[in-house]
Amino acid sequence: HIHAIAHALNQALGNVGKTVFYSDPVLASTASQNDSLKDLVSDMRAGKVDMLVILGGNPVYDAPADLGFGDALKNSNIPIRVHLSLYNDESAELCQWHVNEAHYLEAWCDTRAYDGTVSIVQPLIAPLYDGKTASELVALLAGQSAATAHDLVQNYWKTKHTGADFDSWWRKSLEQGWIDGTTSQPKQVSIKNTNFPASSAPNQQSGIELNFRRDPSIYDGQFANNAWLQELPKPLSKMTWDNPLLMSPTMADRLKIQSKDMVRIELNGKWAELPVWIQAGHPDNSVSVSLGYGRKRVGRVGNDVGFDTYQLRYSAMPWIATGVNVTKAAGTYVLASTQGYQTMDVGDEHRDVVRTATLEEYKKEANFNEEKLQENETLYPPYDYKSPSDSGAPHYAWGMAIDLNSCVGCNNCIIACQSENNIPVVGKYQVNKGRHMHWLRVDAYYQGDRDNPKAYFQPVPCMQCENAPCELVCPVGATTHSTEGLNDMIYNRCVGTRYCSNNCPYKVRRFNFLLFQDWDTPQFKMMRNPDVTVRSRGVMEKCTYCVQRINHKRIDSERENRPIADGELQTACQQSCPANAIVFGNINDPNSLVSKWKAKNRNYGLLDDLNTRPRTTYLAEIRNPNPEFEESSS
Repeated sequence: HIHAIAHALNQALGNVGKTVFYSDPVLASTASQNDSLKDLVSDMRAGKVDMLVILGGNPVYDAPADLGFGDALKNSNIPIRVHLSLYNDESAELCQWHVNEAHYLEAWCDTRAYDGTVSIVQPLIAPLYDGKTASELVALLAGQSAATAHDLVQNYWKTKHTGADFDSWWRKSLEQGWIDGTTSQPKQVSIKNTNFPASSAPNQQSGIELNFRRDPSIYDGQFANNAWLQELPKPLSKMTWDNPLLMSPTMADRLKIQSKDMVRIELNGKWAELPVWIQAGHPDNSVSVSLGYGRKRVGRVGNDVGFDTYQLRYSAMPWIATGVNVTKAAGTYVLASTQGYQTMDVGDEHRDVVRTATLEEYKKEANFNEEKLQENETLYPPYDYKSPSDSGAPHYAWGMAIDLNSCVGCNNCIIACQSENNIPVVGKYQVNKGRHMHWLRVDAYYQGDRDNPKAYFQPVPCMQCENAPCELVCPVGATTHSTEGLNDMIYNRCVGTRYCSNNCPYKVRRFNFLLFQDWDTPQFKMMRNPDVTVRSRGVMEKCTYCVQRINHKRIDSERENRPIADGELQTACQQSCPANAIVFGNINDPNSLVSKWKAKNRNYGLLDDLNTRPRTTYLAEIRNPNPEFEESSS
């Protein structure tokens, strides 16, 4: 009823036709997929299915447990069973034919946006393994053995656009990214019934509530073989390579359970044993599990990682189940969370790493950068970054600002940095030793009562300090300062003393304790960025402000005899941020966005009292809570 109530509220507020629009659904069929799958299983058991074609899905693994899809497929003796997928997975194991699917970046197809607008999807690369798209397989079954995905898509749209100008229309649609005139038209609708049943108080006798959630990294399991995502710390728990049962501190105390203890979950006659992770802010009398783990046939990365929680998920309660029984089981389980590693132990009573204020405090001209050292507080003259070079070329001083108000802790920046800079994965065992290699981390901080805290996210790349403590202690000059203010790494000088890491107050340097890079798998050569050195064992590495991108833009601008324009150059983390929380640019330019951000009174430097003079600064988070909510939660 929540959706119906939301529609009723929008109608009562007059939002319909102004900010809320209704149109035809994008889905070709709005029938219940659970009911359709249940009918299919019934037909399979009754012997009514002569040929079953599975296009891209993996129902043996992720179909609701009560349907018994895997058992029906295994024991129904369907004469022909065909499976199309990127992976030889659990469903492929029970089929006679497995067809290698082309990756979506290798495929021609078309798709619709939420408003009905159609886009033609073009491949970025030819299929590496001669994969087939779903349309090509269906066309083959229909007798069109020679049809390609490109021809199928183009021929379909020839029936929709029958003019003589089809070729120019097709090229225009490809170039602009959408097909004109395909947007669904708004429809006039009204609420038929507003007599919604009153919400009932939660039944305390119904037992513990179990929440099923798609994993924030590997989703529903389809990305379980992606090592980048397996090692990506979860936004709140910072968990890697696992899906423990999340539980509130109060509930854990009541059940005398600690993090990493094993518990037994019972629901609808089925049970599973999982480790526990006590999560601050989790609701009491409720537990949460992530889907997508416990795979048996997905690949060398994802096999036997975590626990299969689909076995507890029923079609009647796909997301929230009640009546769950949780009891402590024997033993503990090793979990690898990055929370607690590379931390800046400064004590909130001495230095506020994350600085916040309410709107009322901010209106009083709150100064968040009182610790910033003034120019006359040092005996040493600063380096002049503003004087032009001998060639007359403009001189740059690169800097970054991160808005804590905007950051939502999604971790996009971490994956973008990993992809851009050839950062390796190390595996669960090494993560548990604190040896993960991410150049950028997103710290999660909690303030107040553990059961209902305020949560804050803070991305922490290299600060690119003007007075960098790491540079002073390197015995071989492997970390140096550039004329544009970057703290550079010279990898072939590094001998692995790790003095620089010990002397870094921000703990943003990473050391290759072992040969984490895979130099043997040929496909990885295509994956890596050719502009970034691939580091080996015994070498220190860190964020470089994407110096390779800086060099590219510098060459382009010099070729065109102009300075690098503001906004023309973006780091990988900045480019990937969906909230535009990261800004990078030339702080020598007072009109650049990064200079304007740094001029705000919300701007402050992390551990600025150490006189490191970081180039990366932060905009403090401003909260504007409803006073009634604040009182009720306190």
